[in-house]
Amino acid sequence: MRTLVVDDEIVSKKKMQKIMETFGECETAETGMGALAAYKDSLEKGNPFDLITLDIIIPDTDGLRTLKKIRALEKEMQKTGSELRQVKIMMVTSHSERSLVMRCINAGCNNYIVKPFAKEDIMRKLEEMAFKI
Repeated sequence: MRTLVVDDEIVSKKKMQKIMETFGECETAETGMGALAAYKDSLEKGNPFDLITLDIIIPDTDGLRTLKKIRALEKEMQKTGSELRQVKIMMVTSHSERSLVMRCINAGCNNYIVKPFAKEDIMRKLEEMAFKI
């Protein structure tokens, strides 16, 4: 599994990175624009991510906007005839507000997890998204 961890909070980012590295290759980004750049780069190199863990509160553009931009990019690429498999996106948040979670789901996220999280929580979420772990 190839994962992009997007979080500006160093402790959460390192914790998620360490967990995800047990399942495969893992890269990180700290901003929404950094996430978009890493995602585009992975597509251009023909080595796309399988999963993006995306914090909702990140600098320059929040996680919800970044999610929408990723989904818009995928739609544009599909219009050009690209055989693009949609990346699975798990939102990471310290907020468990139902309305925020619903906005993320409506925007195209596949799952979400609330901080603080443990490896067991991540494993359960990955299984829910049909990853073989």
